[in-house]
Parts: sequence; structure tokens; C-alpha cells
Amino acid sequence: MSNTRLLAVKALLDIFGKGLKPKNSIENNSQNLEKRDRAFVMEIVYGVLRFRDTIDWILRHFLKNPERLDDFIVNNLRTAVYQIYFMRVPDWAVLNESVELEKGNGKPALVNAVLRNVLRQKENITLPVKSGLYDADISLNTSHPKWLIKRWIKRFGEKETESIAEANNKIPPFTIRVNTLKITKEKLISMLSERGIMSEPTAFSFDGIILKDISYDDISFAKGLFFVQDEASQLISYLLDPKPGEKILDACAAPGGKTTHIAQLMKDNGEILAVEKDPERIPMLKENIMNLDIKSVRIINSSLFELKDNEEFDRILVDSPCSATGVIRRNPDIKYKHRAKDLSEYGSKQKKLLLSASKHLRKNGTLVYSVCSTEPEEGEDVINEFLKTADDFRIIDTDVSFLDHFMNKGFFRTYPHKHNMDGFFGVKLCRKI
Repeated sequence: MSNTRLLAVKALLDIFGKGLKPKNSIENNSQNLEKRDRAFVMEIVYGVLRFRDTIDWILRHFLKNPERLDDFIVNNLRTAVYQIYFMRVPDWAVLNESVELEKGNGKPALVNAVLRNVLRQKENITLPVKSGLYDADISLNTSHPKWLIKRWIKRFGEKETESIAEANNKIPPFTIRVNTLKITKEKLISMLSERGIMSEPTAFSFDGIILKDISYDDISFAKGLFFVQDEASQLISYLLDPKPGEKILDACAAPGGKTTHIAQLMKDNGEILAVEKDPERIPMLKENIMNLDIKSVRIINSSLFELKDNEEFDRILVDSPCSATGVIRRNPDIKYKHRAKDLSEYGSKQKKLLLSASKHLRKNGTLVYSVCSTEPEEGEDVINEFLKTADDFRIIDTDVSFLDHFMNKGFFRTYPHKHNMDGFFGVKLCRKI
């Protein structure tokens, strides 16, 4: 197992030091591993990401100046403490392997001393911490930044804030969207069952399936018949409600989950312009469209602001870049990347993007704005500011009845702790005749 622990440390170094996404970092560091070992690396890496600040709090009991240690030692100790407190790994194995790892880095005696102290004091340093300072306790116990916890307490109250933070630290369901252009949901469920893969339909999306206790490799045989996509993300395409034969703009298309779902809902009959300004994301977008054998999508590597002024669409989706606070459970490193001031900066960019997209909507057309954020600065506030300047637009109700469950005053909201889905905001706008 020593090799797997080393790879976990290297993955964390890539995430914290180079800014790599967890999924990419794990893939880069576990390509040649067996399935069991890869799962072990993934559990440690995501576990440390979910509870980094909690782990660091434990370590500070035994390290006078942890900030002076090099990153390898810090992340080696983090993986060890995670195993001691959150996994069923024998203490002796954690100690021996962590010290062995450090022999190649220069301070095995330090690692040995710190971890022996952690093991001796484990019964005295317990979780969860209950100091009586509610915001500080939630922040520490769930490893969420205090600024985010404080604003959630102000919006939701202490009890619900704790539920949100705890939900963000749970492993999300493995949800896929059936490629209904190729197979029915029922037939795919039956195909999976024949291979011993347990699954169940999602609660709301007609196209979703939740898979039980498997990895992507287990369903690679069905390539082209599905797309990995959370149920909340699937619901955004239903909010747009595209129809066959329409001309649609997907303003921020990569990686293509919503683009391809829109094509499915249109029965691949119509025209979808998929705009993506990041050239590095274009190959992924193309590959996903090709894998699902979708024909109605045209991709352009361009900024939305560069579209011709006279090009109009029946429907537009603006799934804007955002803080991604709604998908922390999938990408726990997000917790450590943002500050409160970032929200207003995102909001400013989102307003400009929405305003630019709105100019391409035909009269009586519909536009859906969405973000995978829990924060009003990127949701309701963006729309309210937009409507002050775009007086030919209004919020309209959805015609898709099952979406009513998530609607409040015209705004669509999902939350991990309420719906076991990612946190999304959405709104449907109509351009008046």
C-alpha cells in the first residue's frame, strides 16, 4: 500500500500546489493501479480535501510551526491523520507507511514523533468540536471557510447551515443521463442489471439513473449510451424545454452535458450552436458530442461577445461560469479557493454575459440563466439587476410540472442537503413581443 499512499500525497501536492482539479490529479497519479488501489488513493485524496482544515487543526496540537514545513511533509501528515480519524486502517500501518514515505524526503523522525503523539492523544482530541461558538464549530468540524458558514447562518439559520455543510462532505451519488437517442432508460437499467450493476431511476429527471457502488470503469461497456451528469444539472435542460426544429444557443457549452441533453430533448432535430471560448475545453466538448452520436450541434471556439449582432435564436442557455459552491461535494477543493469578495466579481461578469446573450434572443423567445452556485450574488441578484436594464424581458413560469417542486417566485433552486442533488440556480426569461 506504500505506493498508493505516495500517489495520494503526490495528487494532493498537484491540487494544492499546482491548482489541478482533483479528478485530473488522481487520474494522472493512478493510471497504472488496480481498481482497488485506485479507489484507496481516491478515498484518501477526497477525504483530505473534505476535511483539510479539521485535519490541520488536529495537527496544530503537535506542530509548533506547521507553516515552516515543506508541502510533502504536510500532505503526508494529512493523509495519515485522515486514515487515523476517518478510515478503518490499522494504526501501525498508517504510522509505518507514513514514516517510510518520509525517508525519501528527509524528516522521518518528525513524522514518526507527530503521528505517535496523534495516536496517543486520539481519545482526548475528539470530533466534533463543541466550543459553543456555532459558526466556528461548524467551520472546523466540516472544514468550510468561516466566511461561507457565517453567510449561510445569516440566510438559513444554524441548523440548516450545519446540514448544508455536512451534505457537502458526503460522497455524492453516481448519476448518469441515459442517451435516449440510442436506448430507453428501462432498457439500460435492465442491461446494467444483467451485469450485476444495481441502479434506480432518479426522482425527477426522466433521463437519470443512479448507480450503486460502482466506478466509471464498471460501465465503460455501455459507452455512448449514457453521460455522467448530476440530476440537478439535467433539470436545467428541462427548464429550457427545447422543442424539435428550434435554433438554440448554448452560450457556455463545455464539457457538453447540457448541450447534449438539449439535443436529446429535441430528438437531435434542430440546430444547436455550442459556444466555448476556452480552446483547451473544445476537444472534450467534441468528444462528448461524438460519443453520444449527436448530429445537431455546431461548435465554435469563440467568445459569446463575438457572435454576429443579427444572429437570433429561439432559446438560449447561459450556464455561466461561477464560484461552484453548489458542487462542493464533488469538488471539495472549491472550499479553499474563494473569498467572499469573489462572489460580487463573479456576479459582475455574469451580468455582462447574460446581457450579451440576451441580445441574440428572438422576440417571444426564452432564455435560461443557470449557475451551480448556492449564492444569491450569482443568482437572484444577477437577474434582478439584469431586469432593471433589460425592460423587454420578464421571468416566466415553467411548463414542466415536476420542476414546480424546485421553484420559488420564479427562481429554480436545488440543494444537496434537501434534494441529494448538486446546488443549482436557474431562471426562465422571456423576451416580450
